[in-house]
Amino acid sequence: MILAGDVGGTKTILALFETEGDDIKCVKKEQFSSAHYQTFNQLLTSFLTDTDCVQITAVCIGVAGIVANGRCETTNLPWILSSKEIAEHVNSQHVWLLNDLEATAWGLLNLPEHNFVELNPDAQRLQGNIAVLAAGTGLGEAIIAWDGDTYHVIASEGGHADFSPTNEQEIALLSHLLEKYPEHVSCERLISGEGLVNIYQFLKHINYAESTSETEQQMTERDPAAVIGEAGVAGSDTLCVNALNLFCRLYGAESGNLALKCLPYGGVYLAGGIGAKILPVLQQGEFMRGFLAKGRCRAALQKISVKVCTNPEVALLGALSYAKQTTKLKP
Repeated sequence: MILAGDVGGTKTILALFETEGDDIKCVKKEQFSSAHYQTFNQLLTSFLTDTDCVQITAVCIGVAGIVANGRCETTNLPWILSSKEIAEHVNSQHVWLLNDLEATAWGLLNLPEHNFVELNPDAQRLQGNIAVLAAGTGLGEAIIAWDGDTYHVIASEGGHADFSPTNEQEIALLSHLLEKYPEHVSCERLISGEGLVNIYQFLKHINYAESTSETEQQMTERDPAAVIGEAGVAGSDTLCVNALNLFCRLYGAESGNLALKCLPYGGVYLAGGIGAKILPVLQQGEFMRGFLAKGRCRAALQKISVKVCTNPEVALLGALSYAKQTTKLKP
């Protein structure tokens, strides 16, 4: 039995899989609100209730944070995960912690084509490196390197790199955010759920468009990013529409930045919780305008495929895939 997991700042998904050859059967899967638990081990104990007779042979957990020496202090949660502690908890010798985008990357490699939507009408899919970005609670980035024979996943914390404005409006946005984050404004502060709210508040601050009392009220009652995103997709609130358009352009610009760093002729993939939810707006072209706005290097990106992953469990499936293939290599 393999225990796979996807640990994020908002939600955590754990699942148990029976594997026999290429046959895989999910015997238990549960989603948790991460903030409701003080530690991951507390959440894991809750999940494993009534599974005393289950023998777990391998564990792989994708987690949002830097993984080093089998340990991760999560970025958007006050948790510390340890492969050693998890191994003791489940009585298994084979336990791996992966960065969440590393797990996502492994999952992307095995998904069927109907799980993706192409954003670049001029795309030409070739064999080569792949860039992965995922906007959700935070912003994750990874590279899948192609050596001519096989793929190698490279984890990163690229979402925490500096935000780089490209025009007067974005310079004003950076100046606005420096008041809130005086030491460092990362890409994640703009290209994430929190980032969408930051963009909305900035446009409201400069009177770019009028806010509505209905939207403002909803933002006090529900997740503000979800409210802005839904109203932006529906076109029911002008300020939300403009905030979402700017979000898409910035998401495209950062995707283009990563593409220039690894030349992903195998494609750029957008995962994470936000992309599929705002897909109609991503398809309107603002994302691709940001992606291609690279001056002399525009031509290098014009034919690169850019796809949105619509499968919300890609990181969980990637953790399962990694555990399955790595366990085969173990003595």
